[in-house]
Amino acid sequence: METTTPFTTFTSYDGTRLAFRTLGDGPPLLCLPGGPGRAAEYLGDLGGLGAHRTLVLPDTRGTGASAAAADPASYRVDRLVADVEALRRRLGLDRIDLLGHSAGGSLALLYAAAHPDRLASLTLVTPSFAAVGLPSDTGAEAVIAARAAEPWHPEAVAAYRRMKAARSFAEAAPHRLAFEPLMYGRWDAAARAHAAADEAQRSLTVSEHFYAGYRPDVEALRHRLAAVSCPVLLVAGELDLWPTAAAAADAAALFPAATLTVQPGAGHYPWLDDPQAFTAGVEGFLASGNGITATPSL
Repeated sequence: METTTPFTTFTSYDGTRLAFRTLGDGPPLLCLPGGPGRAAEYLGDLGGLGAHRTLVLPDTRGTGASAAAADPASYRVDRLVADVEALRRRLGLDRIDLLGHSAGGSLALLYAAAHPDRLASLTLVTPSFAAVGLPSDTGAEAVIAARAAEPWHPEAVAAYRRMKAARSFAEAAPHRLAFEPLMYGRWDAAARAHAAADEAQRSLTVSEHFYAGYRPDVEALRHRLAAVSCPVLLVAGELDLWPTAAAAADAAALFPAATLTVQPGAGHYPWLDDPQAFTAGVEGFLASGNGITATPSL
């Protein structure tokens, strides 16, 4: 399959026009972006994973090239499951290799619970566990304290406290950039550029509605996820705050047999902190007899 970059659009269940693009070569890997409410552009080629997989990169409704929804309530995480299923159908795949990052991990978990028979594999990269009622910040204060020698630490921690106290994404937004060094393993030029792009790539409307009014049926979700039979990879960053490696280790028990990888020195975007390690880990998982080999209808 040849690499392509233009957006392809399709109509979801309620008539909303959604967009995705493909990047790379090889078997397809459907990648759900997080934020919540950030266009998939920030995923890049996932640290070179596109050299091994055709990355299918959808923009969540209301973000990037996807149209805004007539009903903002459809931005809620559980209702977005229907968009993922609509995209699977558009791709013409009976089963999909699914990757979810951050809040996209919450969406991927809900998709797995609703459509386990449609999954060939599930890769959760530094995912949020909010959708399944589990904490994501277990031990976060210890992770923060371990980075106290960093020159940006006092300002970033102060911004972190303000964001934690914020009552909305809009209220937290002015503090996001100052907080961002805590989300990367290395606060270098690449990390600064990646963080600075957030504001232009994010829809605060989608952010605000993503979890608004959502109350997970924790017992039912855990029961469904415990029955998921496809291979599951859970990638955590050693230095990440949401989720911490400790929270990811606890969440691995949601599945009957999940592989947990904690990437050393990595934050919330492990493909930026060590592209080679990230790509080797994810591709190794996908290539070890897991996943699909079919070509989607793009």
